[in-house]
Amino acid sequence: MAQTQKGESLLQRPLYVFDLPEELLATLTLKDQPERPLQETRPQIPALANAPSEKSDADDSGPAKATSCSLCGLSFASLADQRSHVRSDLHAYNLKQKIKGAKPVGETEFEKLIGDLDESLSGSESSESEDDQDEGDGNRPKDSTLSALLKKQAKITDPEFDEFASRTKQRGPGKPPLLWFTSPSIPDNMSLGVYRALFSNAEQEQEAHIVDTLRKKQLSPKQPPKVKANEGGLPLPGTDIGPHYFLCMIGGGHFAAMVVALAPKTGKKHTGLDERSATVIAHKTFHRYTTRRKQGGSQSANDNAKGNAHSAGSSIRRYNETALINEVRELLSSWKSMIDTAELIFVRATGATNRRTLFGPYEGQVLNQKDLRNRGFPFSTRRATQKELMRAFIELTRVKQSTIDEVALAALNAPQNDTSAVTPGPAKPKPQKPTKEEEAAALHTSQIVPLIKRSKVPALLNYLKTNSIPSTFTFLPSNYHTPTPLHLGASLNSAPIILALLTKAGADPTLRNDDARTPFALAGDRATRDAFRVARAELGESAWDWETAEVPAAMSKAEAEKRDAQEKTEKAAENQAESERRKAETERVRKESEAEEAKKRDQRLGKGKSLGALPVKTGADLREEEMRGLTPEARARMERERRARAAEERFKRMRG
Repeated sequence: MAQTQKGESLLQRPLYVFDLPEELLATLTLKDQPERPLQETRPQIPALANAPSEKSDADDSGPAKATSCSLCGLSFASLADQRSHVRSDLHAYNLKQKIKGAKPVGETEFEKLIGDLDESLSGSESSESEDDQDEGDGNRPKDSTLSALLKKQAKITDPEFDEFASRTKQRGPGKPPLLWFTSPSIPDNMSLGVYRALFSNAEQEQEAHIVDTLRKKQLSPKQPPKVKANEGGLPLPGTDIGPHYFLCMIGGGHFAAMVVALAPKTGKKHTGLDERSATVIAHKTFHRYTTRRKQGGSQSANDNAKGNAHSAGSSIRRYNETALINEVRELLSSWKSMIDTAELIFVRATGATNRRTLFGPYEGQVLNQKDLRNRGFPFSTRRATQKELMRAFIELTRVKQSTIDEVALAALNAPQNDTSAVTPGPAKPKPQKPTKEEEAAALHTSQIVPLIKRSKVPALLNYLKTNSIPSTFTFLPSNYHTPTPLHLGASLNSAPIILALLTKAGADPTLRNDDARTPFALAGDRATRDAFRVARAELGESAWDWETAEVPAAMSKAEAEKRDAQEKTEKAAENQAESERRKAETERVRKESEAEEAKKRDQRLGKGKSLGALPVKTGADLREEEMRGLTPEARARMERERRARAAEERFKRMRG
């Protein structure tokens, strides 16, 4: 009991790989590592306190829950991460491998398999992504890349691929992504896990000394380094940022990179308790429109496969791909000093184009594909954003906690060692093979339905006669609303189809659907209903039980045509009357408008006066109108000009 309380006190705050409690670190021992990942039963994972911009997924009052995927050999920090993984292409591919009896592959092998499929398989992020308004990864079909991979594998005949597949089979499932530790300070059935990727290759080879290596990696909390406010958050020259990681993701036109210090920074919560969080030294994100909408894949991949497209969108995507490459490489070049001194480099770059963007070769490249510090993310990731990078860093550096019942684990492993103890479970029922009649009905259904929908009367009658389709034929698979051809024709309001099926194909009008409705009850207009009545008249009362079929009294074709013609005439007359009424109404409105305009004009000119009786204006009146609104100076100038013109006229008359 005392040991349990002691262990719970150690786990009250989230455990961070580089800042473990001294009491726990002193008693930590490495557990025997299985050759393959164990199937964990609801393990628990404490979380590292997040950066100030993101809330922690774990409650500070205790450890958080974790889940895992036994098929892919991955563990997750939360149920949401596991659900995201289940929707990923990696999980779907491994399911198909299991169905075929093949072994599942890890993320590294899966990335190699997709090869030149230049599209991120991490899936689109949820709607909370701050820089995605046009991909709801929503839009692109989920299995587009997976389908392309499966089609590619189905067509592969290259012996080099066969050699790669044979090497993959010989290599086996590989080492599990987590190293498990135990300590007397925690309960006996509890294990603590640390990602293997946090250790260098040399440290992983010396697994017996891995605990000493972990102790050497411990860092004391310190204040974050000072950075330039106007230069992208870079640290001031000469500033010691300490041990740090470089993380970046690229895919689907999205790029995100971050340099984060390993030494935690201390602070205070609003409750007054101590809080330790990650220190982001520098971060940057880019997004360019490079992915073909609703089709998947980058423009360059489509050009390589089908040749250059000449649309406006393709030109924009090509330009954006080049611009994204230049922006990413310029950023890497400006961060070169921090990347060169990073402890480890975590990169997610799926696809040949994305890998060339980061690893070149190009002049002045920063990242090297042969760098021993390079790591992939040992868990599923989403779209490349700063938020996703921070989540990935927290997932990498948090200590996993798993509670496994040793007795249950022994019972789980017992059947593998003692085959006699295996109790066969209930055999799964094999799917029943369809009979020849069912196969024929399904074939007829696939041919008849399109003919009815397109109103192909001659082709439909020919098919029914050639294949001897009975009058009681029902579709397979059955449709509860339209189980027969007559039901389908009535629901589509196709009068020619109804008349042909009844009079020439012998369709049964008394059959009912699952709603107990006859074909006549589904007719939606008078012409379709009249087709049933005409068929009753032509076939006679003894052909079918028309009362059961709910068809009204018989009507000859001539009567139906006469009523149709009469209705057309009446409708034409109604349309003509309506047209004349509208013309009369338009004329009335026009006259009323003219009268109103004339009334307003008379009011302006005076009662009883018309345009023809306007008073004759004198010269003085005209001059007054011209000078109205002018300044006194303008009036004087205009008056002088008028007098000058009058004097010139008098001189001319005198000379004449």
